[in-house]
Amino acid sequence: MPEHDLTTAGAVEDLPLLRDAAREAGIIAMRYFGNNPQVWLKGGTSPVSEADHAADAYLRETLLSARPDYGWLSEETADDPARLSARRTFVVDPIDGTRGFLEGQRTWCVSVAVVEQGRTLAGVLECPATEETYWALPGEGAFRNGQCISVRKPADMAEISGPKPLIDLLPDEWLARLKRAPYSPSLAYRLAMIANGALDATFVKPNAHDWDIAAADLILREAGGRLLDRHGRAPLYAGEVIRHGALAAGSGELLAVLAGVIAGLDA
Repeated sequence: MPEHDLTTAGAVEDLPLLRDAAREAGIIAMRYFGNNPQVWLKGGTSPVSEADHAADAYLRETLLSARPDYGWLSEETADDPARLSARRTFVVDPIDGTRGFLEGQRTWCVSVAVVEQGRTLAGVLECPATEETYWALPGEGAFRNGQCISVRKPADMAEISGPKPLIDLLPDEWLARLKRAPYSPSLAYRLAMIANGALDATFVKPNAHDWDIAAADLILREAGGRLLDRHGRAPLYAGEVIRHGALAAGSGELLAVLAGVIAGLDA
């Protein structure tokens, strides 16, 4: 059996586990949504709530009980370098888009992925407030609520979201063809919007972490899009370095233009 078939077979076994765990974590988070959960600041600027901690604790116990030989990388758990010796690693954000969650915005999600050798083998986004579930496996397509999804076909006008300073760097001829969509605090959800054809492209400002994008990256790729760094390469996950520089997401000619913009940024 070819190596990629062996890898996919293992991912197929992990997907139901991820989906069930993400669904339950979403239920846990919804108990706090709109109910003024207790909030702390990480590093003085980044909010984290008791909802994040409760969902993270559930995911860690459930996933590692089922796969004790896997590594663990989560936004809300202190990183243990021992994960680097694991063949596969869970990469988790219990609530991606915590700021939006705390403000009552519905576009947040539980993001769960399995990564091997830097690549995502299974990815799930559970978005309970919008009643959406996204998932993907390599070579099997991307799905939203059981329906196969794909990126938008090219059109005269395109819709883009993301940090304004990066969008403003696009060539004038492209700015004239772009509509700026409302900004979603959840990066994973923005990538899912591109995957399901609700958005054409987005920039990702520097300092995104693996847990923000590992699951959504696979979903986007299986839907016909790509997430690229300033060198035109797909990000790698669950290594020693878990932060990324500026990224571009989309498909076709527009993605090439976005990738050209971040290629010109200072490292």
